[in-house]
Amino acid sequence: MTYYSGKDLGRSFMTVRKNTIQIASEIPEDKYSFRATPDTRTVAETLQHITANPSWQHKLHGQDKKTFVSFEDFGTYIGAASAYGGSLTGKAAILKALEADGNTFAKWLESLTDATLGEIVSFPDPANHPAKTRFEMLLGVKEHEMHHRAQLMLVQRHLGIIPHLTRARMARA
Repeated sequence: MTYYSGKDLGRSFMTVRKNTIQIASEIPEDKYSFRATPDTRTVAETLQHITANPSWQHKLHGQDKKTFVSFEDFGTYIGAASAYGGSLTGKAAILKALEADGNTFAKWLESLTDATLGEIVSFPDPANHPAKTRFEMLLGVKEHEMHHRAQLMLVQRHLGIIPHLTRARMARA
């Protein structure tokens, strides 16, 4: 069995976050209003969403340490995160928050014990929303960011920017 600690979780989250910051830095601020299709988020809205997402998980698993999350709880956590994300206006504010909040979240992840990561969190509808460990939920933060970062990499292509990870691969070839 492979062992994955809180330190590993924090380190891997920061790898993902550093790549997100690179992409956010490379997209010109005048393109932050770009929207790939009418029903998608703008670059700025996507970055606000990415930046704010870890905050609700940090509160739920850290400060509040909930073991049961109701639908009302979920709405409250997501609402607070969305309000925070929406308060980040302009490229400089978004980049500053991506870095500072990312570092805070990663350091907190690194501090988590195996016992904490193994705790079970349950939900009101176990048939459709089975219980999860804190580890699984917190790993989901990284997966969520990678999903939206992939969207931003496609947006970069629409804007005529070759994503940095592609440029690095091309340089090695």
